[in-house]
Amino acid sequence: MRIDIFSIFAAELDAMCRLSVLGRARSQGLLDIRCRDLRMATTDAHRTVDDAPFGGGPGMILMPEPVFAAVETVSPPRPLLLLDAGGRRFDQSLASELAASGGFSLLCGRYEGVDERIRTDLVDGSISVGDVVLAGGEFAAMVVLEAVGRLVPGVLGNAASSADESFAAGLLEYPHWTRPASFRGLEAPEVLRSGDHARVRRWRQAMALVRTARERPDLLAVRGVSDLDRELLAEFNLELGESG
Repeated sequence: MRIDIFSIFAAELDAMCRLSVLGRARSQGLLDIRCRDLRMATTDAHRTVDDAPFGGGPGMILMPEPVFAAVETVSPPRPLLLLDAGGRRFDQSLASELAASGGFSLLCGRYEGVDERIRTDLVDGSISVGDVVLAGGEFAAMVVLEAVGRLVPGVLGNAASSADESFAAGLLEYPHWTRPASFRGLEAPEVLRSGDHARVRRWRQAMALVRTARERPDLLAVRGVSDLDRELLAEFNLELGESG
């Protein structure tokens, strides 16, 4: 999968993309991540990419000429998506869509915003990582890259890892414990040490329901609670909203 990222901090983004899961996927040829400098096609001595807004106001605006030129120079994979607070909310569903797309590109805004012609006549859409305002789109781009990249087949060593994660089935992921079984008087659940893998799977599903009801009831309201879910909860004497 090829992903192009346009930013005035291309070198810094590239360094982050060499870390951990993304770095391994790049070295294995599973992800082709290309960090593009928005200044690449500028023609003035200062390599200018921003200017003051027409009509006055605070901040500077990314100019259309250098941004259009950078994109046209490399013909990146489409869709080209602007990281923007007003864009479509980025969630696991959208991450899955992008992972199945074969390739896409991201444009990182900076300063006060981008010239509206970039939004209307260059990019194919925009996405937002939340109702927050950032200084630029670079960290938002990393959120998108990591969320999408780990869904690409082969990127994670265990294919079940992404299937069991939060949001995969409309639920938060079940809680985890590891050694030691007893720590400062706090015990790991007996069921996880029982060796009964079928019972562990059922208990984890029940605990995912409990955790979602407690921490993200909005998700459970959308997903609903089935008769099978209620049977699982009853099997382990759990109720929605319990701490487990």
